Amino acid sequence: MPSEQLQAEAWVGDAVLCLYGRLRILERGGHVDGAQYQRMSSNQFLSAFGEPTAVEAELGRVYHEQGLAAAFAWIEERWMPLFDRQEANRSKRRGAA
Repeated sequence: MPSEQLQAEAWVGDAVLCLYGRLRILERGGHVDGAQYQRMSSNQFLSAFGEPTAVEAELGRVYHEQGLAAAFAWIEERWMPLFDRQEANRSKRRGAA
């Protein structure tokens, strides 16, 4: 796949993740949490699933081929279980400190 195409797909995937993350945080937490959003969309988090640009490009392709609802479901099924575990561990560490 040409690098330019990969970048374009990743750019769209990043936008989908941005919308998903902000909506999820607002729905679950009831308030804006920029730090949590940064953790969810960081290259450090995405690298758990592969090279971050490639990971976001895959999400961009899901969006293009199947639409926004499918892309949101894809994120929820594939990425959020790990994110939720990381957030739970983070809360435990903060509580123990």
